[in-house]
Amino acid sequence: MPTISSNPSKNKSGGSEKPDSSSETSPGKRGISLEVPAFPELSSARKKELAAFLKAVGIRFKSFELLNLSFIHRSMTNESGYRCNNERLEFLGDSILGAATATLLYQGLADRSEGDLAKIKSVVVSEDILAGVARELQLDGLLILGHGEELSGGRTKNAILADALEALIGALYLDSGYKAAFNFIRHRMGPEITRVLDNRHYRDYKSLLQELTQGLYRNYPVYRVLKRSGPEHDRFFWIEVSVEGKTFGPGMGRNKKAAEQEAARIAYEEIGDTKTPADSSKD
Repeated sequence: MPTISSNPSKNKSGGSEKPDSSSETSPGKRGISLEVPAFPELSSARKKELAAFLKAVGIRFKSFELLNLSFIHRSMTNESGYRCNNERLEFLGDSILGAATATLLYQGLADRSEGDLAKIKSVVVSEDILAGVARELQLDGLLILGHGEELSGGRTKNAILADALEALIGALYLDSGYKAAFNFIRHRMGPEITRVLDNRHYRDYKSLLQELTQGLYRNYPVYRVLKRSGPEHDRFFWIEVSVEGKTFGPGMGRNKKAAEQEAARIAYEEIGDTKTPADSSKD
């Protein structure tokens, strides 16, 4: 578990202490100064943990406090009274990630149309793929969560992991500039672009099946739990999906979401092999 001080540092008047000049960064040639909020104090153990992370990932940070901020979830703010969390860094990092990914696609896929590039980009920067990259970087172990979020399995949630990755990118941009952030994105997201182009990336079959059935039949898939087994902490589900009166599956998984995805995959691939949305006009 990450350990940080329970209170931000205070100045003599009792307010939050402003970070020194090393915490205010100036990305870009014009030296745009972006002030960040007061940071929680870091324990020596936390500093060592962050240093080990930087070494493993191969990036550098001048401000460990800024790096640490990228891992503070808003649930910690709500429970501890901190004024700072990683949401603003996430906002910034999302834009940096989008710009860098668009640049990589523009430069690498000169034969693709704007529409194709937009579709590829939307998949590359999707929550599922970003969460996967975050897990590869082991960001889950660096997250600082409130007690309630910790108990609810926050370290495994795709949304929290994807947000942390974007916050890390935002922090790297503030700390070291756009070039460092771009190089990090190119190194980490380049392989994801290749997987998407080779159709080897994670696919949300529930969404794909819904789009397909809406196009073909103007209705929605219906999922039904057939069976569940095992204790509460180790459940296994069997789920089928019905489309236009025909049943597919069952899909099996260790939770409902995984079982529904598998059932949707079976249905999508079977329906997709026999029909396309254009066929609906012939029915």
